[in-house]
Amino acid sequence: MQRLKISNISRYFNDLRALSQHRTSSSLTDDLCNQVLVEGKANSRLAILNRPSSLNALNTNMGAKLNKLFKAWENDPNIGFVSMKGSGRAFCAGGDIVSLYHFMNQGKLEECKDFFRTLYSFTYLLGTHLKPNVAILNGVTMGGGAGVSIPGTFRVACGKTVFATPETLIGFHPDAGASFYLSHLPGHLGEFLALTGAKLNGAEMMACGLATHYSVSEKLPLIEEELGKLVTDDPSVIEACLEKYSDLVYPDKNSVIHRIDIVDKCFGLDTVEEIIDSLESEASLINDPWCGSTLRLLKEASPLSLKVSLRSIREGRFQTFDECLVREYRMSLQGVSRLISGDFYEGVRARMVDRDIAPKWSPPSLEQVSEDMVDRYFSPLSESELDLELPTKLREAFN
Repeated sequence: MQRLKISNISRYFNDLRALSQHRTSSSLTDDLCNQVLVEGKANSRLAILNRPSSLNALNTNMGAKLNKLFKAWENDPNIGFVSMKGSGRAFCAGGDIVSLYHFMNQGKLEECKDFFRTLYSFTYLLGTHLKPNVAILNGVTMGGGAGVSIPGTFRVACGKTVFATPETLIGFHPDAGASFYLSHLPGHLGEFLALTGAKLNGAEMMACGLATHYSVSEKLPLIEEELGKLVTDDPSVIEACLEKYSDLVYPDKNSVIHRIDIVDKCFGLDTVEEIIDSLESEASLINDPWCGSTLRLLKEASPLSLKVSLRSIREGRFQTFDECLVREYRMSLQGVSRLISGDFYEGVRARMVDRDIAPKWSPPSLEQVSEDMVDRYFSPLSESELDLELPTKLREAFN
């Protein structure tokens, strides 16, 4: 698999609140048939995520259509490669968690399972696709949005790209393959991103390997036009096309990329408590606002989610792509079942539904999160609960 700057936290939540308003107002009017559009090219196909009023948040319908399209394109000898982008100002802001909230509220656990099963299956299909694929990250690329792009062959970031895995801030865990690709980033950058939900821009994504190419936003239409003319299934030809419009870019001086030593020193420690203690120690020794910003993000997050997410990244470092997805599926079902904790439901309520930005986490502190709670989060819902089934014998992950 080919494989940073903390925004002001109030601005981050303003983005979330705006997203919530868009989602709730448009959820009943979305045209199901048009949520994923297709453009035919000379020797390729372009899938367009098309829920712009929801920042292209993924739902089960979209996941099912993407699965169907990518399978058909893989078997079509007239198609050499595929591309994906988003409508409007986002590539994809992640899964439609407000819809999941309503499913949980109505006791529709099977609908929640179907959502995760469908999206994770597409994530695996993308990561094992036999034809080259290009994701044009033309804006917000968060959570599940990263899950339907990062496992692919090429990821083109631009000046408008904003990446994050902010799940701990809503009582969840980075999923859709995040425990695989985050754990393979340099040093302990993956732990930092998973626990804090901090944002990266396009230059930072390029620097750490999350993006394979970077172009200024104004060049994206040219890239799409050139890709549409290609008649090839050769990744090197596609890469040469992307290189033609690539720009050299470096993270600015305030980026977390320039703080990788302190990231490794703190986020390489064994426990969340030790990570926080280490950051507090560093904050007292150096005059760097980054330490304070990072600590604020950690203290906003669900204590259970922090411990679960840290373990998830650590396990992902030694697991295959498919093993990570199977484990994440178990974890996600635990999150929506509310058998261990209702933090996911509460986090979405506080950030996205009622928007009081005052989640009541359970347990409310790290000290009260027991090892048994964390262990249970990684277990099946019941002895009869089926794991996520992936076609590993037919298509082995080669990331």
